Amino acid sequence: MDHNSNNSTRPTPTSGAADAGLNPGAAAAPKRRSRWLGSTIAIVLVAGLAGGAWYLVQSKKNPSGMAAGAPGMGGPPGAGGPPGMGPGAMRAMAVTVGSAAAKRQTLPVTLTAMGTVVPTTTVTLTTQVSGILRDVLFTEGQMVKKGQKLAQIDPRPFEQALQQAKGQLARDQAQLDAARVTLKRYQTLWDQDSIARQDLDTQAALAKQLEGTVLTDQAQVQTAQLNLGYASITSPIDGRIGLRTMDPGNYISAGGTTGIAVITKIAPIDVSFTVPQDHIPSVLGAQKADARLPVAALDRAGNKTLAQGVFLTLDNLVDTATGTVKAKARFDNSDGSLFPNQFVNTRLTLKDESALVVPVTAIRTGGNGDFVYVINADRTVTQRTVIRGMSTVEWVAINTGLKEGELVVTEGADRLKDGAVVALQGDTPTQAHGASSGRRGPREGGPREGGGRRGNGEGRGANGAAPGGAAGNGAPAGGGGGGGAAVEPNAGQPSAAAPAVNPDQPAAGASGSGGSGGSGGATPATGSGQTAPAIKPEEVPKGMAPAASTVQPAQRANP
Repeated sequence: MDHNSNNSTRPTPTSGAADAGLNPGAAAAPKRRSRWLGSTIAIVLVAGLAGGAWYLVQSKKNPSGMAAGAPGMGGPPGAGGPPGMGPGAMRAMAVTVGSAAAKRQTLPVTLTAMGTVVPTTTVTLTTQVSGILRDVLFTEGQMVKKGQKLAQIDPRPFEQALQQAKGQLARDQAQLDAARVTLKRYQTLWDQDSIARQDLDTQAALAKQLEGTVLTDQAQVQTAQLNLGYASITSPIDGRIGLRTMDPGNYISAGGTTGIAVITKIAPIDVSFTVPQDHIPSVLGAQKADARLPVAALDRAGNKTLAQGVFLTLDNLVDTATGTVKAKARFDNSDGSLFPNQFVNTRLTLKDESALVVPVTAIRTGGNGDFVYVINADRTVTQRTVIRGMSTVEWVAINTGLKEGELVVTEGADRLKDGAVVALQGDTPTQAHGASSGRRGPREGGPREGGGRRGNGEGRGANGAAPGGAAGNGAPAGGGGGGGAAVEPNAGQPSAAAPAVNPDQPAAGASGSGGSGGSGGATPATGSGQTAPAIKPEEVPKGMAPAASTVQPAQRANP
């Protein structure tokens, strides 16, 4: 009692400083209230999050078209069936894909290999005489003609050698002429028996010796003329000259390996490639049937055709290291599209054959080999293993596994699996009849056999109207068919409602009151067996689709 009296008579501080100094508990009270308020708010937020999570989980377990009926007192289970997947939900889950029909088409039988462009002629421009390179008469990369003068070596030493050879020839030729005149005179004297036989034979031998000397001198003259001609370097072929390796003023030696430049003949030009030894009989047989087999030269990616040519021949030996044989094709190359030593892809066409083909994009590869997705009539796909044959850039032949006219998926196959539902790109949106959460009853407006899942007058029903299991004292019938009118998930507009139940047919009455169930809404009914009044259009809640101008009894519409 004394303690209470002391508390009641304790003076109240008038300032913050006095309050803090005289009564510390009073200063801590606001802090405690703040902590309690923050804790309360945190608990409320956590509870709200937990409730929201529970609601989302329950919403996923119970689809939106499956509204739970209100609990009733002693009502029997509503007539209904297990939930199912309706056309609307299947429509929402469908994957839009591209498709193409397997068809029979003529495809070329080809062999593809990596090849190298090889010039038909390659010449290293060298000199056959030694001397000072005086002039270079070509431009690097220039197209040259056969016989065109390209370089000049100082010709003066070769001109002097030619003159010397000619002088030697003239001297020896004069001696030969004198020896021949003397030999003729000795022959006359021998006929007159005026000289000895020995003198005649000696003169004849001298004339023969001088004839040999003259022949040697003539050869030296021709050699000097040839060397003088070699001093002027000309192109031996038509082609394209490369970069020069020597500048004017340098001494060039005969027999050098580098030379002045390299000339390649680029029109026509060849492509060398290899053919597997297993295809040698096919190539030889096709060449016998057509001597000019077409060959295409493609770029390294194999997308662009660079030139068209003809097949020449196979080599006469198989390379034992690779199991291939070399082959060669010739191309006109008048436009210069092929460059010497360029790497290209070659495609040799042997013949044309008819085959069942599909687009290349339809072929998929899995653990069991190649397969395609075949589109069935019900817009589901089936994974089917196929054996592919020859192919082109756009088409691939199917040897086994497909029939002509079957649809296969060409685009969007990465999102599919066996049995998936698809929608074709050309399909138009259709209205889905029936709720996506229930199975269709045996007849529109007829009851669904089998008991509902809940006992308090709640049932999950089928499409169409089903009479409630029990209704008493004017309570709405529990039971339930799914709504007859379903809304397309992406359409935004309701579809046609299911036909109404005969208004003259009363709902079965029984004791107790049942809750309302079903996906489309409750069906009003009376407990005394009387028919429920019709719902006016203006009374239909927003989001519900009326079946007609007036919703008949026992008729429901799904949002």
